[in-house]
Amino acid sequence: MSHLQSLQAWIAEQQIDVAYISNPTDILYFTGFHSEPEERILALFVFPEAEPFLFTPQLEVEASKKAGWKQDVYGYLDHEDPFALIADHIRERTTHTNKWALEKADLPYSRYEAIQKQFPNASFPADASQFLDQLKLIKTPEEIALMKAAGKEADYAFELGFQALSTARTEQQVVAEIEYGLMKKGVMHTSFDTIVQSGINAANPHGVPEKVAIQANALALFDLGTVHQGYMSDASRTVAFGEPTAKQRDIYNVCLEAQMAAMDAAKPGVKAAELDTIARKIITDAGYGEYFIHRLGHGIGTSTHEFPSIMEGNEMVLKPGMCFSIEPGIYIPQVAGVRIEDCIYLTENGHEAFTHTSKELQVLPIK
Repeated sequence: MSHLQSLQAWIAEQQIDVAYISNPTDILYFTGFHSEPEERILALFVFPEAEPFLFTPQLEVEASKKAGWKQDVYGYLDHEDPFALIADHIRERTTHTNKWALEKADLPYSRYEAIQKQFPNASFPADASQFLDQLKLIKTPEEIALMKAAGKEADYAFELGFQALSTARTEQQVVAEIEYGLMKKGVMHTSFDTIVQSGINAANPHGVPEKVAIQANALALFDLGTVHQGYMSDASRTVAFGEPTAKQRDIYNVCLEAQMAAMDAAKPGVKAAELDTIARKIITDAGYGEYFIHRLGHGIGTSTHEFPSIMEGNEMVLKPGMCFSIEPGIYIPQVAGVRIEDCIYLTENGHEAFTHTSKELQVLPIK
């Protein structure tokens, strides 16, 4: 059953008349077409029996067809009322328009009001966001193949970044070298803003690359990913640029032990919370527990952050086909920051990683 057929089956089961898919990433998931429409309307409308249709700005109608969407596509011009047109196209397909499913975690309130204006008797009992979270949990072999390709691109990005480290470059310039090198390879999109942090800057886990020189004899943290045909990679590595101190080595070794232990335990039948506990206990027992300040991991697919969260309290039993990150980190202000991350997919008996860059502490020569 295709993703679209699964959605149709769900709305039939829920006795829903119309499902309005509004998140561009979810539209990609169902149609193969991706766009970031900004203030314009991009929407997918799905019905239990009638044919679905895609609604786009007029300037993207042909692009959506080229992406492989075989059903109807309707466009609109900037001066037109998109929701009046949408209402006409819906009424061409069905007289049943009272019960709707919306992506309640995504849809702006103004667009909810626009739907109500066109369909004053409509109610909105079903949350498509929750259904999609569950639908996306198990990846198909075809999806995993695309994520493997994205992982290979991320490994290449690490190569570029390690080669670019230099005291003559800033963190931002190393990012530029990575992204330029990817583009020369034909990889035109990263899955998020590439992160390179050197020395004490890496102790800020949500920091950004700064216009400061790469520090010698310090650790450098890389967090990066690419987009391959709509599917994401996400990985982190920390390397030593010059000789690390004993403290930096200790932080790194503890983080690596935690990451490897959680990786080794990742298999079907294990609960998500158990993996977090395994990694967190190692870091806590080493005296760094207060410096591991985020969950162990997150799901990944057409978005970098999907279900499931690999964290304390999540009793979800992991199953084959689930894809998620394992990324413990230790962030000690004014000392150092280390994060080691791979995204994996679960097989019938264990797991496989999407990225394969070495995790042994690499000591790179200062230049």
